[in-house]
Amino acid sequence: MKIALLGYGKMGKIIERIALDRKHEIVLKIDKDNIHELTTENLQQADVAIEFSTPYTVLSNIENCFKAGVPLVVGTTGWHHELAQVRQECELTNNSLIYGTNFSVGVNIFFYVNRMLARLMNNYPYYDVQVEEIHHTQKLDSPSGTAITIADGIIENIDSKTGWKNILVSDNSTDDNNIKADQLLIESHRIDSVPGAHTVIYDSEVDTIEFKHTAHNRNGFALGAVLAAEWIQDKKGFYSVEDMFNFNK
Repeated sequence: MKIALLGYGKMGKIIERIALDRKHEIVLKIDKDNIHELTTENLQQADVAIEFSTPYTVLSNIENCFKAGVPLVVGTTGWHHELAQVRQECELTNNSLIYGTNFSVGVNIFFYVNRMLARLMNNYPYYDVQVEEIHHTQKLDSPSGTAITIADGIIENIDSKTGWKNILVSDNSTDDNNIKADQLLIESHRIDSVPGAHTVIYDSEVDTIEFKHTAHNRNGFALGAVLAAEWIQDKKGFYSVEDMFNFNK
């Protein structure tokens, strides 16, 4: 499989290594220094593109892949408010796209179990729930896309929560007194060299239950993105990473 990498930072380089290990070929690498090479002709050399850029460039990268007719894996977050419009364009132009807040196998297992746990905990309303996420200081969005997916899974299954509110913690202080009872707190921390940790905390007067995923490095995210590229290359349509894993089978 021939792959175009749109975004060639830390994640892009790890994706490249894993893709080569799996006997794929990288035919195009785009970053901020060679954006002029992102042309329809160059994109069409690839069987699939993997997009890990920034929230500011992701939509134009998607548009370019649609114009070239190249299936696309999108791992960038911070653009999902445009999902409906992108989906419509994808389907109207008969293109292929799979997106996710996190392509890691372990995280997607975590997403699935998180929904099941929330469904169970809904029977015990004396537990309050919050989400904590920790990432490296270079992460541009807050909360993380992964934390939002976790929060959405809780809100869909906990009757007492109707939305979420994010607090970016600095100097170990929060303004969580401003969190309403029906809001799910997402507490975000930014610490140097932390690939990512997400914890769901159910707390009551008598005990605390914590459900946690910790990434030791970025390899799991990158492997998942390559698996998604292998999955999408022969398909048409608009998919989420849940469609690839499909744990409900």
